Amino acid sequence: MAYLLDSLNQRTYDAIVIGSGMSGGWAAKELTQNGLRTLLLERGRPVNHVTDYPTATLNPWELDHRGQVPLHIRQAYSIASRNYAFHEDTLHFFAKDSEQPYIQEKPFDWMHGYQVGGRSLIWGRQTQRWSDFDFGGPARDGFAVDWPIRYADIAPWYSYVEKFVGITGNRDGLATLPDGEFLPPHEMSCVESYFKKQVASQYSDRHVIIGRAAHLTQPQPIHFRQGRAQCQHRTLCERGCPYGGYYSSNASTIPWALRTGKLTLQPHSVVHSIIYDEQKKRATGVRVIDANTRQMTDYYARILFVNASALHTNLILLNSRSGRFPNGLGNDNGLMGTHMAFHSYRGRITGTYDGFSDFTTDGRRPNSSYVPRFRNVHKQETDFLRGYAATFYTSRASVQNQDGLGTSLKQQLINPTLGEWQVGSAMMAETIPKPTSTVRLDPTLIDNFGIPQLRVSVGYDQNDEKILQDFFEQFTEMYSRAGFKNIRTQDTGRLPGSENHEMGGVRMGHDPKSSLLNRWNQLHGCQNVFVTDGACMTSTSTQNPSLTYMALTARAANHAVKEMKALRL
Repeated sequence: MAYLLDSLNQRTYDAIVIGSGMSGGWAAKELTQNGLRTLLLERGRPVNHVTDYPTATLNPWELDHRGQVPLHIRQAYSIASRNYAFHEDTLHFFAKDSEQPYIQEKPFDWMHGYQVGGRSLIWGRQTQRWSDFDFGGPARDGFAVDWPIRYADIAPWYSYVEKFVGITGNRDGLATLPDGEFLPPHEMSCVESYFKKQVASQYSDRHVIIGRAAHLTQPQPIHFRQGRAQCQHRTLCERGCPYGGYYSSNASTIPWALRTGKLTLQPHSVVHSIIYDEQKKRATGVRVIDANTRQMTDYYARILFVNASALHTNLILLNSRSGRFPNGLGNDNGLMGTHMAFHSYRGRITGTYDGFSDFTTDGRRPNSSYVPRFRNVHKQETDFLRGYAATFYTSRASVQNQDGLGTSLKQQLINPTLGEWQVGSAMMAETIPKPTSTVRLDPTLIDNFGIPQLRVSVGYDQNDEKILQDFFEQFTEMYSRAGFKNIRTQDTGRLPGSENHEMGGVRMGHDPKSSLLNRWNQLHGCQNVFVTDGACMTSTSTQNPSLTYMALTARAANHAVKEMKALRL
C-alpha cells in the first residue's frame, strides 16, 4: 500500500501540459514561475538547446548530399518533404509518414515535429499582432461565431510575450497591424524601399513595411538571462540556432521553466486521452503511452493545458470519451473537430526591375518585407470574404564567369557580373471556418499506439479561388505601376496544412451551444482543461498565428493560477 501511495504521489502534479512546442513551452513557463509543479509531456525525443542541433554549424560540403535529400529518404517523408524547410540539414526535425498515419478525405499535408520544442524549431518566425479587424471579423462578416475577446483583452499579453521573445520590427502606426514592443528593425533593400514609396504614393490604403520577426537584433537583459545572444543573420534557422538568436521553446521558455525547479520534462510520452472523473465532475489527469515500451501510465493534476498542436489536440479531446462525454471531452454540442481552417499560400508573383543598377545586397537577412491586408478591411468591397497579406522580397541576380584558373578565376567569382533585380511576393490568405471542414476519429483504423487515426476533410472553396485571383490582379497592378517587368503569377498548388497554420476544431466563443471554449480558453463543459494552441482559434486572420498562440497561453495560464489560488479550480 505504501508503494502504491508513493507511486501515485510521484505521478501527481499541480498542472500537466501536453505538448512542448510554441504554446506548450509558454504554458510550462507561466505555470512554473507561478510556483506550480508542472509535468510537460512530449511525445517525441529530447532535443537540448545547442547540443542537439547536429547540423547547425556544418558547411555545405560537410553534408553527405550537399543539402539534397536522397529519393529513398524523401519517399519516407513524402508529406514533410513538401514543407519549405525540409532539407538534408533539417529532416531530423520532421516526422516520417509512418509515424503518424491519417486518412485524407481531401488532400491535406499534416506536418509533424516530434521532438521537444516541436515545430518551434522550424517555424517561419513571423510575428504580427491581430487587431479588432481580425477579432471582430466573424461577427461583422457573418461567419463562424463571434470571438469572446477583443484586442484590448490580449494587447497587454502581446506586450508581455514580445518583450520576452524578442521581436524585430518597426512602429508603422497601422490600424490593421498594431505596433508592438520591438527591437531595432531589419533594413529594407533599396528596391524594397523604392516599392514602399511607390505603393504609398499611389494607394492610400496599402502599405509596405519591414517584416516583424522573432529575431534578436539587439538583445536586452531579459534575453541574456535566457542564455540567448544576438541573431547572426546566418539564415540557417531551421537547423536549430545555437546562439538562441531566434525564439524557440528549446532556447527560451523550457530552460526558463526548468530553472524554477518546478518542471518535469518527460519526452517519449504519447498522450492517449484525458481522464474525466464523473463524481468530481472534472478532469483529473491524462493517460500516457510510453513511446518506447508501449506501457500505459496515468498522471494526475488539478489543471491541464492541451497544447499538442491543432490536429493532435482535436484528436486527444475526441478520444477522451466517458459516460459524461461520449463524443469527446467537452463536446456536448457535437462541434468539436468542425470549422477547421488554415492559411492559403497558393499565390506567388515574381518580376524584375532594371533600376538601381549600381546597388546590390550584402549579407543575409532572416526576414522580408510585408504587405498587410488591404482588402475588405473597413467595409465589404469584393465578392469574397476577408482577404490576404503578402511578403515582398528582392535579390540581385549574378552571372558568374567560371572560365580561367587561379587568380583570374578567383577574381571573377568574387566580382560577378550582376543581372537585373528579382522581386517577388507570396500570398498568405485567410480561409473561412466551415462546418464541413472537419477532423474526426476513424471508427476502425488505429495508429502505431492503438489510438484511432484522424480522418481529415479540409479543402479549398470558391472563396479561396476568388481570393487567389484577386491577389494576382492586385499585385500585378502594383508591380506594373512600380515599373517592374517580366511579371509572372503562379498557383503553387500548396495543399491545406502545408505551412503549419492549421487552426480550429475547439473554438473559443461566448455560448456553450456554439463553441467549445470560453474567453479564458477553458472548456465550457470541463473548466480545469485549457486549450491555447491552434485548435482554439475561432478564425484565422491573415497574420501568422504563433504570437497570438503565445499571448493567449500566457493570459490563460495566469488566469488558471488565480483561479486555483481562489480555490475555483
